[in-house]
Amino acid sequence: MNTEFSSIPSPIAVSLPGKIQPRHRQRLAAVYVRQSTLQQVEHHQESTRLQYALVERAVALGWSREQVLLIDEDLGRSGASAEGRPGFQRLVAEVGLDHIGIVLSLEISRLARSSRDWYQLLEVCALFSTLIADADGVYDPQTYNDRLLLGLKGTMSEAELHILKQRLLEGKRAKARRGELRTLLPMGYVRDLSGAVIQDPDEQARGVIETIFAQFDRCGTIHGVLRYLVTHQLALPYRAVSGLEAGQLQWRRPNRVTLSNLLHNPAYAGAYVYGRRPTDPRRGQPGRPATGRTVAPLEQWEVVLKDRWPAYISWAHYEQNLRQLAANRAQAGGVVRQGPSLLSGRLVCGRCGLSLATQYKNAGRGLRYVCARESSDYADAPGCQSLSGAPLDALITRLVLKALEPAALEISLQVAADLEGERQRHHTEWQQRLERAHYEAERAARQYHAVEPEHRLVARTLEQQWEAGLVALEHLQRDYERFCLTQPHTLGEAERTRIRQLAADIPALWHAPTTTAADRQAIVRLLIERVIVTVIDDSEQVTVEVHWIGGHRTDTHLVRPVARLEQLSYYPQLAARVLSLHQDGHSGVEIARRLNAEGWRPAKRRATFNASMVSNLLARQQPATPKPTPPAAPWPERGPDEWALPELARRLDMPMVTLFSWLRRGWLKARRVEHAGRTQWLIWADASELERLRAQRHAPRHWAHPPLLAGDAVRTSHAE
Repeated sequence: MNTEFSSIPSPIAVSLPGKIQPRHRQRLAAVYVRQSTLQQVEHHQESTRLQYALVERAVALGWSREQVLLIDEDLGRSGASAEGRPGFQRLVAEVGLDHIGIVLSLEISRLARSSRDWYQLLEVCALFSTLIADADGVYDPQTYNDRLLLGLKGTMSEAELHILKQRLLEGKRAKARRGELRTLLPMGYVRDLSGAVIQDPDEQARGVIETIFAQFDRCGTIHGVLRYLVTHQLALPYRAVSGLEAGQLQWRRPNRVTLSNLLHNPAYAGAYVYGRRPTDPRRGQPGRPATGRTVAPLEQWEVVLKDRWPAYISWAHYEQNLRQLAANRAQAGGVVRQGPSLLSGRLVCGRCGLSLATQYKNAGRGLRYVCARESSDYADAPGCQSLSGAPLDALITRLVLKALEPAALEISLQVAADLEGERQRHHTEWQQRLERAHYEAERAARQYHAVEPEHRLVARTLEQQWEAGLVALEHLQRDYERFCLTQPHTLGEAERTRIRQLAADIPALWHAPTTTAADRQAIVRLLIERVIVTVIDDSEQVTVEVHWIGGHRTDTHLVRPVARLEQLSYYPQLAARVLSLHQDGHSGVEIARRLNAEGWRPAKRRATFNASMVSNLLARQQPATPKPTPPAAPWPERGPDEWALPELARRLDMPMVTLFSWLRRGWLKARRVEHAGRTQWLIWADASELERLRAQRHAPRHWAHPPLLAGDAVRTSHAE
């Protein structure tokens, strides 16, 4: 107990006769002390003194000093909730253990400002016959009148907190509606001496922010911007908001979360907003509701004041960035994916309306689009539809190239301008970094020359800083020289001519080795919103609906390769035609030649019929009668427990090839015999040997050689 407050009289009145009984004085008197904030503890000490003086009041009510329990763990903690208040939780526990005879507090609001917490304490006190005392008197929760009065005081305490919060919140909102509520500024912005928001006065800091938005316009993904910044060694500018370096410019490595917040922030479009990140208490940590921050859609923001700050981009540009970020999500088709697929994320099933998945086989060479969402979700549902990806990609390629033909000249001019601007930005960024390095080295030199020569302790440190600055400047200059060797300042005439030629011949540019699958996919995403495909009755006929960005729609069809002749939509007519030609006495070669001349096409990827395919067609319509099997030659006399190789393989339920490999390795006891004009094997295996072979068959396999590292020759032989 703090003795400083022992001499201060308590505001609680003298005890009322009849309420404090000897059974109460046999237990402890709990004095609960609480202040809402640390600022109140520091600046409102009179309230703290009055609360500590309740110890003397407990003594005046008949308790000895040894019986007074002082609970002051909740100094600096809000009473809005019991969470995060160890003192209140300790008080409830002590009352529940029947250790407390009376609870003293300056006023009810000190105990709790939540009806849930207050009535919990009230019920426990009534159950264990514990009195409650405040500045107005002593109350017995077991009596109706006192319980009613305590309930009213608890309700008024909670209402008082609500009114105070509402007043503060309305004042905050009114200030925000005028655009005067101060918030933390994002990187690239500072406040001048008058408090007005301006762009960062550091030219390099502004240049990095502009580069981020320019690169996002080019690549369209946060990951692409991040890779660009890392590749060109560009750091992000931060202004310290507290500490000894408050207001100083710091450079930190870029990361994905920071870039996402930057691109979503409307401040860079010059807008002052309030209510963009509301709090959801359900998502916050216990006792910390402010941690449950959510992101509200733009139409739900409470305050949106455009053109209040100097902007890096326009509001239309900001909305376009939001649409691009939304389109990058997987639910909206996602970003450009790896692999040769041209329509990944853009294909929609015409039957069920779900997205088609991309499957690769044969090390990525076999592309197939599959609608198997129902089968994946319910297991027992059949696949919806699937088709080979190469013919569909070829069809979309023809449509895209046709759509790009009128824009050839604009493409060449835009490409040249983009390359020119990008190279100029690179050199500007390097010049800014060199200028900053020069400044740091010169400042270190000035500090070194300003120190007194005899003060060697400081001079040595400053000399080391000067040398470090010169070394950093030298390394940066060398890096810039290497950059200049690989990146010329301007485009040469040969480069401009090459760009015009490529743009004029868009198909050559599309199929050029330097054009990656990701580049082609990105072009398709700029032109096509979605492609709806429908396979007609599992045949080779596919309807294709191309929905272009801008609302235009192209309806076309596709002939896909199928696995079986029976899947062809014209299979009945084809079979009838082949049978008719065969009945007319034509050979297989002549029938194939006539089918190709008449325009018939087979299944799969073959373009024409041949004699073998004609024979298969005829065999399907005229099943051959089985030939009689000649009687098998008798086996030579066998010894006991001898088996032929096929018989033993069937008995052990294993492939005959594997059993023969065991024989070659010497794992079986066998002898050669002549049977049906060939050398055969008879293998000895009694009951115990059969059990041994079964155990060996089901034994776990192991690698005969350890796995090799990437790049080594792969050997996958294993012991059976």
